[in-house]
Amino acid sequence: MTDISALPNWPYPRWIAHRGAGTLAPENTLAAFRLGAAHGYRMFECDVKLSRDGLPFLLHDDTLTRTARPLHTQHTPDLQASAVAGDFPWHTLSQLDAGGWHSSAYAAEPLSTLAQIARFCISNGYLLNIEIKPTVGTERQTGEVVAQHAARLWKGVAVQPLLTSFEIAALEGAMATQPELPRGLLIHALEGQSWAQWLGQATRLQCQAIVCNYELWNEDSVALAKAGGFRLLSYTVNDDAAAAQLRAWDTDGIITDRVDHFPPSA
Repeated sequence: MTDISALPNWPYPRWIAHRGAGTLAPENTLAAFRLGAAHGYRMFECDVKLSRDGLPFLLHDDTLTRTARPLHTQHTPDLQASAVAGDFPWHTLSQLDAGGWHSSAYAAEPLSTLAQIARFCISNGYLLNIEIKPTVGTERQTGEVVAQHAARLWKGVAVQPLLTSFEIAALEGAMATQPELPRGLLIHALEGQSWAQWLGQATRLQCQAIVCNYELWNEDSVALAKAGGFRLLSYTVNDDAAAAQLRAWDTDGIITDRVDHFPPSA
């Protein structure tokens, strides 16, 4: 078993607000980050992809169907809700309403760029987990560009953002471009691979962390990941019993929607 004291410094808190403030505000918007911060959270998770002209911005889904819609259809007549977001330049995407789907209180809340979120986090001393969420076919490029922007935006900042992804090619791109930025491998399901194989992938990618669907953790997988020298994070934990078990296993990070329920100091 790896001695935890021998692992690289882990500067991140245990509790991490999912997509800014979970479901309490429109996900991946600056409004959500502000609400998560109002509940005492100082680390946030978000999803970042590229616009057609290569600008990193926050959006979870490939399409705009669920969380974004045109504010003024006369200005964006070619933009349908089912459109792939990454097919449009930032000028077009910046005109969307990313809050009205959630509630009228957030109507006209815009999509956020990574640069805007960086300014908010850095100016307030908050930390960030950037999930690299590429549009299909842009995995390597998205990893490269997001890492380049993150390195520039957080230059000189003591604690760098944690870059994570389900996409191996995205992590390869990030590693090749900015190897000094910390990385984590996201795992949703084992998908026919053994834990040893997944941990081998994470080792090859020089990841510091495994960020896992919390239901995959058990005593054996926790022991294997810790023995491999990894930090252990879990998503998306909204259940008291699950959170208590993860704390009992001394895992390192819990990503939650329930920012109004779980005190971030717990």
